[in-house]
Amino acid sequence: MTSLLEGAKQLVTRGTDIGARIEGLESAADAASGRLDDALVTEARGVAERSAGRLKLSAEHTVVAIAGATGSGKSSTFNALTGLELSAVGVRRPTTSWATACVWGSDGARELLEWLGIPDRHQTTRDSMLDTRREDNSLDGVVLLDLPDHDSTEVSHHLEVDRLVALADLLVWVLDPQKYADAAIHDRYLEPLKTHDEVMVVVLNHIDSVPVERRQSMIDDVRRLLDNDGLAKVPVIAISAREGIGLDELRAEIGRRVTEKKMTRTRLEADLRAAAARLDEASGSGAPRTLPAARTASFEEALGEAAGVPTIVDAVERSTRIRATRATGWPAVSWISGLRGDPLKKLELDVGDSAGQLAGRSTVAPTSVSVQRARVDTEVRAFADDASEGLGAPWAAAVQRVAVSRIPELGDRLDSALAATDLGGNRLPGWVGLVRVLQWLLLLGAIGCGVWAVLAAADVTAAAPEIGGLSVPLVAAVACLVVGIVLALVCRGAVAGAARERAETVRKRLETSISEVATELVVRPVEQELAAYGALRSGLDQALK
Repeated sequence: MTSLLEGAKQLVTRGTDIGARIEGLESAADAASGRLDDALVTEARGVAERSAGRLKLSAEHTVVAIAGATGSGKSSTFNALTGLELSAVGVRRPTTSWATACVWGSDGARELLEWLGIPDRHQTTRDSMLDTRREDNSLDGVVLLDLPDHDSTEVSHHLEVDRLVALADLLVWVLDPQKYADAAIHDRYLEPLKTHDEVMVVVLNHIDSVPVERRQSMIDDVRRLLDNDGLAKVPVIAISAREGIGLDELRAEIGRRVTEKKMTRTRLEADLRAAAARLDEASGSGAPRTLPAARTASFEEALGEAAGVPTIVDAVERSTRIRATRATGWPAVSWISGLRGDPLKKLELDVGDSAGQLAGRSTVAPTSVSVQRARVDTEVRAFADDASEGLGAPWAAAVQRVAVSRIPELGDRLDSALAATDLGGNRLPGWVGLVRVLQWLLLLGAIGCGVWAVLAAADVTAAAPEIGGLSVPLVAAVACLVVGIVLALVCRGAVAGAARERAETVRKRLETSISEVATELVVRPVEQELAAYGALRSGLDQALK
């Protein structure tokens, strides 16, 4: 059975790309889920599933549904085509919501009838009947359905008609001369199916009740109404099921389409295109797009500014300069720099063993916190606007929705990210420590030599050695002072460079922390929406091509 179904599927899809169209529509529906109208997405999925289901069934059979209003002669037409009294007509017609089926050629038809939902008691296999009235084989492979009246007062009849109209390969609409302009059939079925004009035939029945001289004008009027419905390709055939007028033409039209074996394929393509077109119209025609790296970078930079990154980086640089200057300066006077205060401590940044932990920035600028959060809100919305530029309204709204949905969380997460970033405020370059030790050695040397020189001058100790008439301890003390001061001056340039380097390191760490939060809460969700839109466009292009 599997090989039979695969063979049928290949026959239907031979020379076509229906399988690719189905996959495209399924992909588009998945991408549109939660972003476009649920009913529209559900309908598209249903069309894809229905089309895939039909592909698995017999390609040797064409499902032809005869539909019409009460009194149109629909069942009479069905009986006339089958040559059997299978459907009750007029007052004898039963009140039932089931369609009647007549099959020409039973091989492979059972699965198709099960898929159509036709009960066994309403099925007839034409070539199993004990009669010899088959003049030709023009209808071989036809599954002819007589649908309930579409204008019946029974709701179940409407539901059955709608269900089978969606499944049939070829639709034959039977109109009555007195009600052919009825809005019920035009507004509910014909006009909405204008995308399916290649799989429809309109029959004007009871033509025998119309005077001969008026028949052509009535046919022309039906033609005009169909043209107004967008059904210019649909043929109009005048018949009389009772008198046999036009039945040969109708049978030939059905037989020709069945022989071409294009109806199933044409119907599926029309269904898929129509569903894809509705998704296309709802989603907008904007081209797929991705987030430019430069725009993402500017967004993250703006968030960093709103979170106070420049202020922190500047404080780190100034704090490092002050600490390094104090460490490399002449110890006797470097303590004065400590009176200026540490910029990091002013920001309540703990730079001890747990360096980089924010003690809380609410005291840094208590009046500006709300302004900064307001800027975060503004930047997020501007980012979403830029990301969704050119997209249709539903998708632009989806991008905006995911972008702003976590704004309340974004401010707190930025604070937490900065608090968890190691500022390294208590660490200085290794050479600074060496200079510090050297400065203290020079200071101690100067003090020691000075004391020696004083004691020697006061004859408290032995006379100090001299060089060129100068006291060696005194010369050594002055030399230590000069070297210490020169060393402090020379180190200022190195200190400035080290401070800038430390600030740059901290800036990169803070920007990385900001980027991680921005990516998780804003950028990645927006990218996912844009990717979904790209998948939608790709799927629709595949379904509509």
